[in-house]
Amino acid sequence: MEEAVTKKFVHEDSSHIIALCSSIEVCLSHLLKRRTAGFLRSDKIAALFTKIGKVNTTASEICRKVQEQRIQSTRQESLQRQGSSAARAPQPLSVQAIKHIWVRTALFDKVLDKIVQYIVDNASKYYEKEALMHDAVFGPILAALLVGPCALEYTKLKTLDHFWTDPSANELVQRHRIHGAHRGQEVSPGRRPALGIRKRQSSGSMSEDKCAASAREYVESLHQNSRVHLLYGKNNVLVQPKKDMEVLRGYLSLHQTAETLTLKWTPNQLINGTLGECDLEKSIYWDYALTVPLRQIVCIHCHQRLDCGGTLVLVSQDGIQRPPLHFPPGGHLLAFLSCLETGLMPRGQLEPPLWSQKGKVSAIQDVEYGSSAVNGIPLKMLCQNMKRQIVSRAFYGWLAYCRHLSTVRTHLSALVNHNTIPPDKPCEASGGLSKDVWSKYQKDCKNYKELELLRLVYYGGVEHEIRKEVWPFLLGHYKFGMDKKDMIDEKITARYQQVMREWKACEVIVKQREKEMQSAIFAKLSSGSSIDSHVLRLIHRDSTISNEPDAGGHNTSCEGESTPTLTTVVTPAMLAPDERPLVEFDSPDSGLPSSRNYSVASGHSQIMSSIDDGQSMEEDTTPTGVMEEQGRRDSLSEDKLCSQFHKSGQLFYQCAFEQIELLDTVALNLHRIDKDVQRCDRNYYFFTTSNLEKLRNIMCSYVWEHLEIGYVQGMCDLLAPLMVILDDECLAYSCFTQLMKRMSQNFPTGGAMDTHFANMRSLIQILDSELFELMHQNGDYTHFYFCYRWFLLDFKRELLYEDVFAVWEVIWVAPRISSKHFVLFIALALVEVYRDIILDNNMDFTDIIKFFNEMAERHDMQHILQIARELVHKVQTLIENK
Repeated sequence: MEEAVTKKFVHEDSSHIIALCSSIEVCLSHLLKRRTAGFLRSDKIAALFTKIGKVNTTASEICRKVQEQRIQSTRQESLQRQGSSAARAPQPLSVQAIKHIWVRTALFDKVLDKIVQYIVDNASKYYEKEALMHDAVFGPILAALLVGPCALEYTKLKTLDHFWTDPSANELVQRHRIHGAHRGQEVSPGRRPALGIRKRQSSGSMSEDKCAASAREYVESLHQNSRVHLLYGKNNVLVQPKKDMEVLRGYLSLHQTAETLTLKWTPNQLINGTLGECDLEKSIYWDYALTVPLRQIVCIHCHQRLDCGGTLVLVSQDGIQRPPLHFPPGGHLLAFLSCLETGLMPRGQLEPPLWSQKGKVSAIQDVEYGSSAVNGIPLKMLCQNMKRQIVSRAFYGWLAYCRHLSTVRTHLSALVNHNTIPPDKPCEASGGLSKDVWSKYQKDCKNYKELELLRLVYYGGVEHEIRKEVWPFLLGHYKFGMDKKDMIDEKITARYQQVMREWKACEVIVKQREKEMQSAIFAKLSSGSSIDSHVLRLIHRDSTISNEPDAGGHNTSCEGESTPTLTTVVTPAMLAPDERPLVEFDSPDSGLPSSRNYSVASGHSQIMSSIDDGQSMEEDTTPTGVMEEQGRRDSLSEDKLCSQFHKSGQLFYQCAFEQIELLDTVALNLHRIDKDVQRCDRNYYFFTTSNLEKLRNIMCSYVWEHLEIGYVQGMCDLLAPLMVILDDECLAYSCFTQLMKRMSQNFPTGGAMDTHFANMRSLIQILDSELFELMHQNGDYTHFYFCYRWFLLDFKRELLYEDVFAVWEVIWVAPRISSKHFVLFIALALVEVYRDIILDNNMDFTDIIKFFNEMAERHDMQHILQIARELVHKVQTLIENK
């Protein structure tokens, strides 16, 4: 009976795999001998594998494969730079894959466990005695643990039963919703930004002690010796180092030397032996240990209840309070204070004294002991020092904040309007521009305020039924306040039809040109002769247009008019003398726009005028008395005539080449448009065959009038929503032209994209420094290239059509209400909505692109728009210093 074998597939690009490889590298690099790692090599793992490969065949094979992968990755990168041929080539290795290529290759080849076992067996050759791999227990355990990962199958494709893959964006959002309910209350959006001042390190931290003494010496210093006298010691004293941390147990001790009295509190984890010696020196618990010289303490607050232990708070001269020390139930607080008072003698004492004159202990419930607990320095002087330090801190904090606001105003003042309107104030505007309000405007358009209509759109959008009527106003096709008699679109319709006739006539020429070229190539291929000379003739075909039938006797027509055809004109320099055709200069003009085309007739007139000018110049050099008589008898010499004709011919051929260049440009743009139109929102019900044809007509007409920009991928995405709402070819053409006045700057021909990225960097650095720091650390993707598609298409690919309508309306009216850069605040709101997910998962550039690609068309855009409006208001508040 056959048994089914189930393979466990693992995705190669999973972050879990990268983390595993990184962990293994840390283990292999620990205390590696210098001669093994190489004195000048920065990659210790590469040095280790190379050295082992000299004596181990398995490691040698891995070295060979790594070298091949690096060469192949370099070739693939060069192919990608060359252009379209690289599109079918495999993708080069990622940065993370190259970083861990040695361990990664051995893992995918299922030999990593064998190599690590060999390293463990021969650890004395490569490692120091204290190294992890040299350890008799840990080394073999690591080799045994790698048997499991080496038994898995690794693939570049995600299969139905794949494991160890990164969670999807939807799963991350669901996790955040589950855990988000248990989070603390978010910071108020109106809170001032962080000053960015590095906090001064507390004198009670152990950072200075760690530099001066090792962990072992510190633990030994907690006990009594010849130099230090231990006055008090108590275990299980509770301290909460930070507000959001759990309470830690530790050892409290009071030490006296000849000159000082020192209080120490050490977490139990550092002294109970649960951490190894190496981990002990690197433990994070050192940050929570306290070392407090009592000479710095001004006040000691004591709180004690009968049913629980006491609490003691130390206050230093600068007003900073140490974390409270919680004593367990019993007389431990009294014992500590008694030992403290003993240590202060004879130079100091507690005030009020702990013991009364009758020998009875004072009540210590809610008692504050004064500065005489430290020395005999007057309390008044210490209070003055404390006051001076508090005032100094307040002053420098205020100065830093003022400088910070100055920077904010400098960088962000141009991003928002200065007329601040709180986002929660216009409650009546949340309903948006309704049908009733629009009807009132149409009845009395002269007296209705335009700004009021825009405010309604900004806070609530436009009701869907009236979008077809409102959008032309928002885009600038109509002006607010126009009467219906002024909204006559005959001029726009006539202009659109004229442009259509122009580019369609040129399209006929382009198609005929392509057809003739293909026919010539096929003919030459079938005859077996060389096609070079004939292709040269076709490539340098003159754009002279003739209404006469072509050589085959055929005459095509478009809309009842004669269609211009091409006549072959080849540069004389390109052909042999016996092959040079005669140039015909009497062909009529094509009728295409003179700004884009040159006719043979105009070229002919330029040639003749140039020759005449040359003759006139020659005649001017002749003496006046002889000029007329000699002009009748003699002509210009043959050499001079050829020279003049040659100069004029250059001008003619230049015009012809410019016409050829025009046809090539039109052909290229038509090809790009046809390719994008066919795949534009093919799943949306509106785009039937007839509507796609209208979409093509509008796009071709716009490109014909803007050939200097041409068609760029993405323009169809901007036109499509306009077509859906307006459903009118001429009106959509005019509105699209108005829209592209702003959007064309985002395409490669404009420079707005770099400005967007720079402004995003400034915004998030000031408004969310924590997220900015994460972006900077994880590969530094503060360039914000993942926002490129957002800005290029006004978030069209990220949203459902209904959301696209709502977002675009707000973007169009925002310049008059809040900001002409409102797209920045929408992008920032998109990031801020998922900031906790980004922070919790420590996302890098690849992760954040993957996340937002998966979240496309799933965003709650009304919530995001609300956050964007709040962010605008927050920046306005910062600028006004409110």
